[in-house]
Amino acid sequence: MNEFRIAVLASGSGTLFQALIDQQSNHQGTLVGLVTDVDCLAIQRAKSSGIPVTKVSLNSNRDAWDFELAQTLIKLNPDLIVSAGFMKILGPRVLTELRGKIINTHPALLPKFPGAHAVADALAAGEKVSGSTIHFVDEGVDTGQIITQKEVEILPSDTIQTLHERIKQVERELLVQVVKQFVSKELLTKAGK
Repeated sequence: MNEFRIAVLASGSGTLFQALIDQQSNHQGTLVGLVTDVDCLAIQRAKSSGIPVTKVSLNSNRDAWDFELAQTLIKLNPDLIVSAGFMKILGPRVLTELRGKIINTHPALLPKFPGAHAVADALAAGEKVSGSTIHFVDEGVDTGQIITQKEVEILPSDTIQTLHERIKQVERELLVQVVKQFVSKELLTKAGK
């Protein structure tokens, strides 16, 4: 069986990334690199697991950043790129070069509540159910083709933190399942192309 290469984009604590590390024997993919834009806890998780890290900082020139990010990802030769809490919108160069290979996790049931404040937005709207979505990345903000979703009940006592933590638990499980489906070819990596 050929190696299935997975690159991860992350900007935060890296709990989704850690789930992929911990469940590598389950999903059978090879984590070939972490690419980040900032100093973050995900870097320590990568280093602890012997996964190469590249930092591509966004400066005032977004086009140059987009080009450097695309080149960094291309060098990793990934079959799949997982945006796991990467808090930047990917530019046209990355999307052109790697379209159909990039997936994202989102803490809401898209198309409802796209963007960075999805959990707070769902609570503010008085929703009874939220959840997690995994989707392909396109030019929009959380507008790509949906791969799968899983619901999480919103409890009357929920705060942003408690709801987000329960969604993250579902998100981690869902991400590992989806990556496993890509590795086993149950999902085609070129969708959305």
